[in-house]
Amino acid sequence: MTRLALVAAAVLVLRYCDPAGPRPDDAVIGTWGGDNAGLIADDTSAHVHIACTFGGIHQPIALDPAGRFDVPGEYVLRAYPVFVGPTHPARFHGTVSGRAMALTVTVTDTVADSTVVLGPVYVEQGEEPRMQMCPICRVRRP
Repeated sequence: MTRLALVAAAVLVLRYCDPAGPRPDDAVIGTWGGDNAGLIADDTSAHVHIACTFGGIHQPIALDPAGRFDVPGEYVLRAYPVFVGPTHPARFHGTVSGRAMALTVTVTDTVADSTVVLGPVYVEQGEEPRMQMCPICRVRRP
């Protein structure tokens, strides 16, 4: 019986501490950072920065079997150095392979009546975002 409990515990550790990062059908969770880009996600939402802009996702980022995602959210294109707003509808889409993510944000700019594509940017799970001159929100906005 003890051997069976040890095997079950090992399976759980491997499932939730997978060094390869998230697997398809998992949700994207944690801090993901890269040059001028960052994503901070939990199991209910996410906050994204690309350069001096930011946005929010109000649902889990679930991966399909190929490691792809495409979720709706909102985005602020005029955020720094002075927040001008407004918040625009956006789609966050990309792929995850191991601990690496390629992320693109497509924003419907309702002020300029245009579409703005940010990215792709490349971030890695467990890395701090390197934002250069732009700060990153540690408290989620919008």
